Amino acid sequence: MTAEYGAAQIKVLEWLEPIRQRPGMYIGSTDTRGLHHMIWEIVDNGVDEAIAGYCNNITVIFDNHGRVTVVDDGRWIPTGKHPKTGKSALETVMTVLHAGGKFNKDVYKISGGLHGVGASVVNALSTDLTARVHREGKIFEQSYKIGIPTGEIEVVWKSDYRGTIIAFKSDKTIFDTTVYNWNTIATRLLQGAYLTPGVTFTVIKAESFDNKPLLDIAEMEDIQIVKRKRFHFKSGIKTFLRNLMWDRKIISNQFYLEKEGDNVLSEMALAYVGENNDNIISFVNNIHTPDGGSHLNGFKAWLLRAINEFAKWQDLLDKKIWDLQLGDVTSWLYAIVTVKIPEPQFEGQTKWRLGNAYVRKVVEKQVYEFMKKQLSKDEDLGRIIVERVKLNAKARVAAKLARETVMRKNVISTWVLPGKLTDCSNKKREGTELYIVEGNSAGGSAKQGRDSSFQAILPLKGKILNTEKIGIDKVLANEEVKSLILALGCGLKETYNEETLRYDKIVIMTDADVDGAHIKTLLLTFFYRYMKQLIENGHLFIAVSPIFKFKQGKKEKYIYPPEYDSEEAMKRVWFSPKKTTIQRYKGLGEMNPKQLWDTTMDPEKRKMLQVTIGDATEADNMFSTLMGSDVLSRRQFILTHAKNIRNLDI
Repeated sequence: MTAEYGAAQIKVLEWLEPIRQRPGMYIGSTDTRGLHHMIWEIVDNGVDEAIAGYCNNITVIFDNHGRVTVVDDGRWIPTGKHPKTGKSALETVMTVLHAGGKFNKDVYKISGGLHGVGASVVNALSTDLTARVHREGKIFEQSYKIGIPTGEIEVVWKSDYRGTIIAFKSDKTIFDTTVYNWNTIATRLLQGAYLTPGVTFTVIKAESFDNKPLLDIAEMEDIQIVKRKRFHFKSGIKTFLRNLMWDRKIISNQFYLEKEGDNVLSEMALAYVGENNDNIISFVNNIHTPDGGSHLNGFKAWLLRAINEFAKWQDLLDKKIWDLQLGDVTSWLYAIVTVKIPEPQFEGQTKWRLGNAYVRKVVEKQVYEFMKKQLSKDEDLGRIIVERVKLNAKARVAAKLARETVMRKNVISTWVLPGKLTDCSNKKREGTELYIVEGNSAGGSAKQGRDSSFQAILPLKGKILNTEKIGIDKVLANEEVKSLILALGCGLKETYNEETLRYDKIVIMTDADVDGAHIKTLLLTFFYRYMKQLIENGHLFIAVSPIFKFKQGKKEKYIYPPEYDSEEAMKRVWFSPKKTTIQRYKGLGEMNPKQLWDTTMDPEKRKMLQVTIGDATEADNMFSTLMGSDVLSRRQFILTHAKNIRNLDI
């Protein structure tokens, strides 16, 4: 029977309901990325104040229980009665979608705001939120439960401070996790400091706030601090680029462009280095755009045109390579590309990609004229750059055939896939997992112990190439790497295509010993250099396998790192040592299929670490140190960080 469908069946959602029913529409997802986006929405309000010249300090304080406090000393949120809503302006901003000063260009000429939904969405997705406004010698305060005011705005105290404090706790019924990551927050604030010279950004991880909002300025001085970091730079993206390149050999001086025109203020810093590892980071109104957009497309396209024209003018190309391509000119390039525009049109509330078409044309003109002038002014430098990027062009031609074999899962013939791959039966990507396993022995156990409906196994023989030191042509010639590329099906570097990725989760599963750690690092280096989007889009994981099994009668207990760090830790996780047998697992192959499933592969029981790129600069430097050719730097890094090697994070 067909259900009745009439006027009564048309559902009208109140302002809270659509946000809580479809949070992904507003913050992108409910995983860790969406969780941290809650902080960005509040921080960006302070950044907009800083860009406008009214804010000098932005601070984020968080604890291990999901509580966050964001403090800025910008202009306060107005507290007077709003003429249209009849509520206070503060309550209007916190409870009405598409309400805020960012729609008034007399207030904010440049803003990261998109729809005016930030503060109200954070409010709706928080179990509790309190806003404190310091203005006119008073403190105005209003609290909310799941977005609903618990009372009227009120004056609670006197204050000489100017600014706004927002304290909230993300709703654990909405998010997969409410545990915030130090590196993720610190990275975002570090970028903010680079992009807003003269403004101080501070991140503080504290002990528990005793399950209540942290709102009092004086109390903030007395909290127990786990760690704190301050960021403040005077030279902006010039310093950003220097730190990004770190100790790499630089083959060109740093090019710096600052240009305003046609409603676009562009600022760019770029340099060519002696390593084939590109790193281009883009921003719009101080907001990181990991998926790029019109500004980055314009930068790349006309950088390519300027270099191509110079190369032909200098007769540096030949019949085999008559035209350089985009990947050729960006593979040796480190760059920061940032634009400020009045009304950014991002693709989605999460602001990962800029959509304003006119920005591309403006940036194209600015970059082309600038680079053409720079290359003409220093022809020797121009020739050095062209000869360097031609190496990539040669590698591109040599690797073309190998890349063309990468196709979507549903059109790949069985003979194309690597023979060592044991695929899963599910032909759709959703929910599938590929385990990259060290050696045939562990691979055999994994094949027998897995759930074949959604888990695929790819055993690797020995250690793959150190991709930090070699070109893409040699990478693609290696059989182990080729098998990995074909199994994943998503391409690499500029040919990476998220839609053709064959598995939802890519899981690195190696032995818990020195060789296993080395193989894990080699794989992470490969993914970071050639499939960074795989990490950025949350697909890469590391399986955590047990080190010991304690058995006492019929009772068993598996011990995972870092639980085995000390004898005292052992006592905490195990009962009486009497009549206890201890089995040490030196490798995955020592476990039978059932044990491997129970401890490492069963989604209900396993421990897995998601690989994230918390700080692109720090991660880039770490890989170059660990896997590069500078032996002294690697030795110093290992000596310094040896105690923390089990928790190595990129």
